[in-house]
Amino acid sequence: MRITIRKEESKDFKAVFNLIEKAFKFEQMSDHKEQFLVERLRKSKAFIPELSIVAEIDGKIVGHILTTKLKIKNKENEFNSLALAPVSVLPEFQGKGIGGKLILESHKIAKELGYKSIILLGHEKYYPKFGYKQAHEFGIELPFEVPKENCMAIELIENGLKNVSGIVEYPKEFNE
Repeated sequence: MRITIRKEESKDFKAVFNLIEKAFKFEQMSDHKEQFLVERLRKSKAFIPELSIVAEIDGKIVGHILTTKLKIKNKENEFNSLALAPVSVLPEFQGKGIGGKLILESHKIAKELGYKSIILLGHEKYYPKFGYKQAHEFGIELPFEVPKENCMAIELIENGLKNVSGIVEYPKEFNE
């Protein structure tokens, strides 16, 4: 099974929409609208084309990851960071390492683009494998009530979240 990881192109949008819909169809911790969030984020100021990435097997798109801009704000400062949301893999390809390859590629590209950290809301047993820690350990909180074990952050560079604290401010597209 040869997996190709590449930047998403506009010709991929329909396949990615369908992929995300299928990936989250039976997910309990989902509103089942992630595919619409991705569509909104692609049109937003938070969108970074290089961080919308697909995984292909034999020319078929089987996975997708999107990482977009966000801010972490406190009374004195605001800091740039990224939101990883969502990571999607077709159900029949889950458990084969595709999501992990997408996550690691997004980390590499985000770091190359000069970003220092990524914030996410996700499965507490999955993301720590990639170096994510609970966000509250960095003094970072989400703007809504969620179990703290599901709110995570990663430093893409050493001390990437040093002296960063506050509340995450997601792009408005997350709330529409």
